[in-house]
Amino acid sequence: MDPVDPVDPDGRLEGVALQLRALARARDRLQGLLSAVLAIGGDLELPVVLHRIVTTAMDLAGARYGALGVLGPTGDRLEQFVTAGLTGEERAALAGIDFPHGRGVLGHLIRHPEPLRVDDIPSHPASVGFPPGHPPMRTLLGVAITVRGEIYGDLYLSERADGRPFDEDDEEIVRALAGAAGIAIENARLFGYMRDSAEQFQRLLLPTLPDLAPFSGAAVYRTAAEPAGVGGDWYDAAVLPDRACVAVIGDVVGHDLQAAAAMAQARNMLRALLFDRRTPPSSVLTQLDRTVGAITDLPVTTACLARIEPSADGWSLHWSTAGHLPPLLVTPDGRARYLDAEPGIPLGVDPDLHRPDHTRPLPAGATVVLFTDGLVEDPARPIDEGLDALAALAAAHATLPLDDLVHVLADRHPSDGHDDMAVLAIRLPAEDGPAGLA
Repeated sequence: MDPVDPVDPDGRLEGVALQLRALARARDRLQGLLSAVLAIGGDLELPVVLHRIVTTAMDLAGARYGALGVLGPTGDRLEQFVTAGLTGEERAALAGIDFPHGRGVLGHLIRHPEPLRVDDIPSHPASVGFPPGHPPMRTLLGVAITVRGEIYGDLYLSERADGRPFDEDDEEIVRALAGAAGIAIENARLFGYMRDSAEQFQRLLLPTLPDLAPFSGAAVYRTAAEPAGVGGDWYDAAVLPDRACVAVIGDVVGHDLQAAAAMAQARNMLRALLFDRRTPPSSVLTQLDRTVGAITDLPVTTACLARIEPSADGWSLHWSTAGHLPPLLVTPDGRARYLDAEPGIPLGVDPDLHRPDHTRPLPAGATVVLFTDGLVEDPARPIDEGLDALAALAAAHATLPLDDLVHVLADRHPSDGHDDMAVLAIRLPAEDGPAGLA
């Protein structure tokens, strides 16, 4: 016989203590679920969301392994399988083995999307065994994930850390997570669609460079790694009626459709101002500042405007900046240097403040590179290091065809990639200026 507690002869206090402990566990698990919902809802990249769902479910149920199988268009087999919990050795043992597509117990859950708890996988009637090298798994908890009323995929957990089978509480909390997961997946898919559409919208706003003969030109634009595929970088180039080549690059502050729309307005207005009459670049930027500011709420914008003109001795570059990085001059002999000069203030600050003009002679065959700060900025290091790295990269590839050069600069940029970037390069004819324009 068990001894009788003289303080609690009926065992009622012990029962109350058990209930309190159960309530505390339920409270902790509910708090964990709420934190998990917030965690998976905070991501917008679909691959990140899917992996976060798996790891969060593992934490809530105390599972060693987890996976999320995404159904294909026909809904009867898996076309993607996101896993978590495998060690490096376990992944190596499965190298060369295709992920499961929906046979066995996993297929049972596809055909019967009700929650599934299995205490011994090999004994289940639908079991077909594991492939060679697969880690031993005995228990399973499977829950379907629904997006917009359709089965999107299935969430699988295996092997509780305490060695016990999954219980009803595990099933309930994972089902609750699956409901939130469906919303997070739908949000991520919508975000991806909007980002792709916005990126396409911005690319349509950016021009295809016209024939710049006798000059040659090339440009490339890359979207930011995050937060979305739209931004305010812009560029343009044209040969003017006076036969000078004009090139401009700019960056509207912001990463949204408003920034892209403002970029389009500024670029279109600038082209009209350029063709209106021959004026110094600083005057054109000032007129752009006043005109755009009068018709729209233009965010702060940086820009660099340059004219390449024939001169008595060959070619000259005439440029002005509005808070933008300086042009990079790359000569045919493989030297690269920045044309550092006094910068002007950005557009959208004060149109009455003067911006200086600068001139420099250019050798035949030289390349003038204009770029946005997304190409060189990295919070982990000074911007001068990024600028030096970009100049060295340009010098090392100075003899490449112009289109190849701008793609090398964009592909191998020294920045952290968290901002959109644009590169515009203009190459002078190999002969002297007057002959080139004859």
